[in-house]
Amino acid sequence: MITAVVYSESGGTYKTTMTANLAVALQRMGLRTLVIDLDPQEGNLTSLFDAGASRSDPDADNLVKHVLDMPDGPFEELIETTAEGVDIIPSHDMLGDFTSNLEQKISYETGMQNMSREEYPRFELLYDLLWEREDLHKQYDAILIDPNARAEDLLYNAIFALRTLVAPVKPAGKGNLSLDGLGELVGNMETQLDIEVGLACVVPSGVGQTNAHQQYRDQFESTPEFATPVSIGDRESLMDAMWEARGSAFKVVEERWKTFERDGEMVSEPGQRRVRDREIETLRKLYELAYFLATETFDAEVEPVLDIDVRDDERRQFDLSEEQEVTTA
Repeated sequence: MITAVVYSESGGTYKTTMTANLAVALQRMGLRTLVIDLDPQEGNLTSLFDAGASRSDPDADNLVKHVLDMPDGPFEELIETTAEGVDIIPSHDMLGDFTSNLEQKISYETGMQNMSREEYPRFELLYDLLWEREDLHKQYDAILIDPNARAEDLLYNAIFALRTLVAPVKPAGKGNLSLDGLGELVGNMETQLDIEVGLACVVPSGVGQTNAHQQYRDQFESTPEFATPVSIGDRESLMDAMWEARGSAFKVVEERWKTFERDGEMVSEPGQRRVRDREIETLRKLYELAYFLATETFDAEVEPVLDIDVRDDERRQFDLSEEQEVTTA
């Protein structure tokens, strides 16, 4: 099955929107897809997919309780299905206190079992839940995680469980991951977790038309150290519209969502967007990224044809196996 953590050390790399778009693309390819939101902050994947109505309820069952083996209900009741068919385990405020709750569990269990804290498998808990207790590999073809950004217990649990990274990177600016920095990042994770971590690909995101941005993109695309199957242009309007549409970029374009001013107020509605060729091209690249992850990283068989059916407009298809647009109707 396909498993990947979409992770970046720096902000502004489209990490959350990329996770959503990858998940929807994989779903469109015919794969049963689950996303797990491990980011406790506002503006996360849960908000984007309009899920997690009980995320602020301290008494509600949530993923943290299951990871720590203190559930208040069956695991399957945590899972919600989004409007685009992707399943999601929503974020919960309890994620923000994960490490402190984990420390309490470690103190109790090491005392009961007469083991040292260093022996306790603190990074293996999510792995045990997903694969040993819940057998999610029997229910899904693809699982993606949108983690918290800080290098702490939640992130390491995500990486230990899924073992593969997709790394969106900024084209320029303070805090960017360099070529050497990516290798160092993966190496540090492998040392910390004592496992092999695969870097499936790097995705330059928010790439503008400046010479600096283009040179940065070219630098990544030309390195033999890791794959760079696509780069995503600066599509701030398209990515911002995802939050209003409560869904992927595919939904934004096909339903033509747009935010605009009406009678002195900002409103967002479907049917208003003028779909441009560069946005169609962005959808093709997002689908190509998912296709690369599925076929090149995990050797899965998936549907290579992207069907874009724009509301009250043309319908277009791209066959990635033939690397061409096959119809425009």
